[in-house]
Amino acid sequence: MSSILQASYASHDAEAHPLARYGWDDAWQAEFDAAVGGETGLLPGRVARVDRGMCDVITAEGVLRADTALVTPRDPVRIVCTGDWAVVARGQSAVGDLVRCLLPRRSTVIRSGASKRSEGQVLAANVGTVVIAVSLAVEPDLGRIERFLTLAWESGAVPLVVLTKADAAPDAEQIRDDVARVAPGVDVLVVSALTGAGTAELAARLGGTTVLLGQSGVGKSTLANALTGVDAMDVRAIGVDGKGRHTTTTRELLPLPGGGVLIDTPGLRGVGVMDADAGLQQVFADIDELAGGCRFADCGHLGEPGCAVQQALDDGELSHRRLESYRKLLRENRWMASRTDARARAELSRIWRERGKLAKEAREARDRREKVSRRRQSPTAER
Repeated sequence: MSSILQASYASHDAEAHPLARYGWDDAWQAEFDAAVGGETGLLPGRVARVDRGMCDVITAEGVLRADTALVTPRDPVRIVCTGDWAVVARGQSAVGDLVRCLLPRRSTVIRSGASKRSEGQVLAANVGTVVIAVSLAVEPDLGRIERFLTLAWESGAVPLVVLTKADAAPDAEQIRDDVARVAPGVDVLVVSALTGAGTAELAARLGGTTVLLGQSGVGKSTLANALTGVDAMDVRAIGVDGKGRHTTTTRELLPLPGGGVLIDTPGLRGVGVMDADAGLQQVFADIDELAGGCRFADCGHLGEPGCAVQQALDDGELSHRRLESYRKLLRENRWMASRTDARARAELSRIWRERGKLAKEAREARDRREKVSRRRQSPTAER
């Protein structure tokens, strides 16, 4: 366990409840009581770090090192994760303390596995705010931001986009406006951990549990240091490509000076979505609203008559990039669902068969029209 967490625990153990600053409340107490069923000798605690079958758990008795062997299910989404609330049994493992069970999660940030298999990967548990860090040292990838936003909304938490390294971008505010257009209903802040610009405003918005997500090198560790007020992470120099170099290799829960906690995470190379229908609907609410104005309820927005989405494209109200991003994420989400649900696979197959049939009929109709047109234009037809 890092020295910053040990020091924070020692300085706050005189509060009404030692775990209050880590998110403990009456509702968690009720969940704990139901889980233990009156059994004595068990402690509630919050998982601060997980590493090779062991985890650091913050409890009323201090920070304990506990074995997770008893709660290691086949489903990777249900394994112990930073942010979980756990029931800990003292001295019931061969290596010391033991995590007996996890309390039901209020929210879970999940992405599809990097292998593109049907399994998901849980990134953080019981969070209220998802901070999506995006570097201004390079041109932001709007499609990737939409992916992160989908992940955040689907978790049940509230996303907040933070544009880092503002000192490296003279047009930071213009970029902020561009990002805001693809993040409806989401605040977008511009900060610089180097100069301190915007960090106070960001800190004031954080309470409860916040998880920090982003690609490697976007400045997450530097931002975490600025927010916690301690060099909690080892941050290396910025390279010629504008990306930072850091050694954050695991998720860790860190206390914030103003209250609440921050979960820092390693950089994410890929951000796959799964079971993210609600998240997609939230991120692309503008397209869903436009689709409601289409003449046909099953409009595919591929040139059908009366298509409101196509009209928005023609008018410049909607960009082709954003529509293609929506379609790509929608296909990916459905594909992941088809990997885990036989009924979804059957439905997807039926849809593609119908689309193939419609496409074939459209081609045949077009060929007939072209054939008639050629006959009318030929000299023989005129005579």
